Formats: sequence, C-alpha cells, structure tokens
Amino acid sequence: MPILLFLIDTSASMNQRAYLGTSYLDIAKGAVEIFMKLRARDPASRGDRYMLVTFDEPPYCIKAGWKENHTTFMNELKNLQASGLTTLGQALRSSFDLLNLNRLVSGIDNYGQGRNPFFLEPSILITITDGNKLTNTAGVQEELHLPLNSPLPGSELTKEPFRWDQRLFALVLRLPGAASAEPEQLGSVPTDQSAITQMCEVTGGRSYCVRTQRMLNQCLESLVQKVQSGVVINFEKSGPDPAPIGEDGLVDSSRPINSFASQPWHSCHKLIYVRPNPKTGVPVGHWPIPESFWPDQNSPTLPPRTAHPVVRFSCVDCEPMVIDKLPFDKYELEPSPLTQYILERKSPHTCWQVFVSSSGKYSELGHPFGYLKASTTLTCVNLFVMPYNYPVLLPLLDDLFKIHKLKPNLKWRQAFDNYLKTMPPYYLLPLKKALRMMGAPNLISDNLDCGLSYSVISYLKKLSQQTKIESERIIGSVGKKVPQEIGIKVKNHSSGLSLVHSRDFKQLLQGITGKSPLRLSEMNVKEFAGFHIGLLNKVNSTVILHD
Repeated sequence: MPILLFLIDTSASMNQRAYLGTSYLDIAKGAVEIFMKLRARDPASRGDRYMLVTFDEPPYCIKAGWKENHTTFMNELKNLQASGLTTLGQALRSSFDLLNLNRLVSGIDNYGQGRNPFFLEPSILITITDGNKLTNTAGVQEELHLPLNSPLPGSELTKEPFRWDQRLFALVLRLPGAASAEPEQLGSVPTDQSAITQMCEVTGGRSYCVRTQRMLNQCLESLVQKVQSGVVINFEKSGPDPAPIGEDGLVDSSRPINSFASQPWHSCHKLIYVRPNPKTGVPVGHWPIPESFWPDQNSPTLPPRTAHPVVRFSCVDCEPMVIDKLPFDKYELEPSPLTQYILERKSPHTCWQVFVSSSGKYSELGHPFGYLKASTTLTCVNLFVMPYNYPVLLPLLDDLFKIHKLKPNLKWRQAFDNYLKTMPPYYLLPLKKALRMMGAPNLISDNLDCGLSYSVISYLKKLSQQTKIESERIIGSVGKKVPQEIGIKVKNHSSGLSLVHSRDFKQLLQGITGKSPLRLSEMNVKEFAGFHIGLLNKVNSTVILHD
C-alpha cells in the first residue's frame, strides 16, 4: 500500500500570483488534484493512502494522517490558507515522524536483526513550495535544518529522520508574474537550486524547478511513474575495476584498467524494486541484508544505523550459484550508471558478489550475502540475496542431499558448525525455515538465539509500547485547529534604555517636527509592558492597543 504524503507550503509568500492569474497556493492545490487523477489510471492506486501536511506548527500541521479518509483529505486541501512562515525543516521532520509512527509497533525496521527489503511501507513525500528563504520566529535561515529532537520514541536508532522506503520529491514553483514572450523550451525539467534539493537527493528523490504550467504537468506525469514499491541502497565499488571487455565479449587484457579515476558507476544511490507477490499482493522474501555490525550479546545498546545500507560490490567475475529448492530473493535495480555499465559488459553468465562491511565476526569486509547479475536478455540488472556466506553453505547443502542423502557424517557436521560460526545469528531463523522447505528440518536446533542482549530486547519492547501511546496522541491531535491569536504581544524592553533616551531618536524627532526635543521629564517612557497590538479587524479595519 503506497503512502503519498503531500507537504504544502502555507507560508505567506504562497499568496503571490503567477502569470496565470492564480496564486501559488491555488496552483499547488490544483497540482495535487491533477496528480491524483493521473495516479487513478493505475489499478494499483486503489490501495493508495493520501496524507496532507502544511507549514503550520506541530501538531496542527497534520491535516490528514493515518485515520482520515479521502473526503477529509480533499476538504482540508481545499480549505488551506497561506499565512505563516517558511518553516520547511520543522514541516519535513513532522512529515517523516508521521510516516514513522507505526514502524516500531509493527517491527518493520527489524533493528539489529538484518534489513528485510520485503518488510516495507513505500512512501513518496511530495513537497510543493515556492523555494523562498527559510524563515522561523528567530529570523531568516540560510540552510535547511531538520530539528534533531523528535517526539517519536526510538528515533535515535536511525541516524536520519527518513527510512530506506521513503523518498522526498519537491516541486519548486518558479512561475513568473508576467507571461514570457519567449517560446517555451521543451525537454527535461531541471532540478532547483534551493535548499530542499540536497535533502531530496539524500533520500533517493529529486527536485523540479517549475517555470510554466506545462512544466508542472510534465513533472506530475514523472512523479506518478516514481510511485514504485522498493527500497533505496547505496551501492559502492570495493577493490579494483574489472578487466575491460572486448567487442567479442571476452576480457581484453591489452586495454589498461583505470582503477584510480572515480567513475559514476563506482557509487550509486538507487532503488531496488520490491515487487508484490501476484497471488497475495504483498512482497515475499527469505533473506535479510546484513547489519553493518556483529551482534554482541553483552552490548546494552544497539549502534544507530544509516537509513540506507551501504552494499559493496566486488568487480571479480564469479559464477552465479544456486541449488535445487534453496530459496533466494531477486530484486531488479533502478536504472543507473552502475546498471548501464554492467549491461554494456554483456556478461549475463557471470556475477559480482556483494558485501556489507563489518557484518562478519572475523573479517572487515564480511562475507558475500548475494550478487549482482545482468539478466539473460541484458534488459536489466538484478540483486540476488542469498544466505550469508553462501559460497561456503551451498556446496555443503549440495553434498548433504546428493552424497550423504540427509545422513551427514561427523566431518560434514563439523564443517557445517564452522560455517554457522561465521554467520550472524539473525540468519539462523530464515536458514532453519529454508532447510525445512528443502526437507532437512532438524539440522539446526530449536533453541535459537537472535544475538541481542536482554537489555536491547527489553528496550525494543518498551519502545513499541511508548510508540503506541505517542501514535494515539498524534492521531488524536489531527484535525485540531490552530488557536487564534488575540494579538501581537508587545515585548518589554524595560531592562535596557528606552528608545526616547536615544540621541539618534531625539535628532530624528526634531528633523520630522522641526521642534527642539522635549526634556526627559516631559516624556512618557512607558514601554507598554504586557500589552497586545490587536490584529486587523476585517469589519472596520482598526488596530487597537489593549491590555
């Protein structure tokens, strides 16, 4: 079920009018409606969940969240008004916290137990803003900062505020006030130069610099295509570049290998598509992507993880390994310089092994947990996820079935026990399940140990209960209106000198009135402490000073 969260800029600058005669806020509202119509063409959209967040102060910024229906979403969208500050950082933090509300209750992130791509809540966060200076009550900010103090329990377990199945996209409205006489340039829409662009790219998304209505429609078509079920992974090259391939598809040893120059394919930050099972409609998988640490039963805490796992690939050509009945997971990579490079090598019968650094107990790089391989038709590249250290396990299992006929001797058992010592303990459960499917249910004992300390397990349970309470509080606050201000409070400056004591003020006053300044004793230096300036009364347009 994809989650589509719209974060709408409701700062006062969204009242500016474009050449179309409509305000930026009206253009943003129209963009949401166009997106929904385009998305409705896809039958899969029936499971979509829409959320609406604004730049209001939390918790009033959440207009439609987990419980609100489509009608509420549309009504709240229609009634939005632009009157506040450009508090983008706080609004993004509130949006990610809203998306993460139920994750610790459902256990979807599986902290300390490996990352399961098939446990996901694919979310697209679409911000529509005018890209103006970021402001808050303290003044203008040059850089985008998301508040570090999240009210959500357990937020310290991930370094970033987002997760690997959440991507941020931004439509930055740059429509001019007057129509241009120049003919519109066709082609792709560029990214914007505002502060949000970098944040989008970090999550695996992007920004769009929107200058015309046609551009906006083009961006919305593009965004609808981005609604994909998947998770973002950092793919990083480990070791030297591969030997170049000649025209005949064989290694060309006469061409030099340039391992030191950085290439775009050496590091790619891209999605792997996690397809739902056609029968059940939900993704199914068997093996996790390993953690970047070895679980320690004596550790009282878990090290915080990065939102996106860093998966290293070795460019040494290996033979793809599979054996009968052993399950494996297969994920297609989003097109990138890496997929292009692998496909251009035209080697569909070899693969590159993948690793997660520090996942093993005895080696820094860890052991391979799968491989990257071009499809036989050379149309895409797939990530195959296997049992941890599969090059050791698969020959052992092959011998177990073909040679030992499920009655292993002592030498085989010793080799299998040695293998288990190199495998992170959280692989024991999926391996036991896989062996049961293969017809060998008793190879691993039932008293399985996940590798986490008692204090960590207790802490995760406690977090789950705390998150439930916080979730109910936030869900209960949705729909509450921002309290109306009765006026603007006048600050008390009595601790410092009054304005009337300033020589500059006296000279300015003399310049305006032409009279000599009054003596201090004749002046009323009251600072109006505790007073409010009344807000504009729309009926008679008066400003009132009241206590």
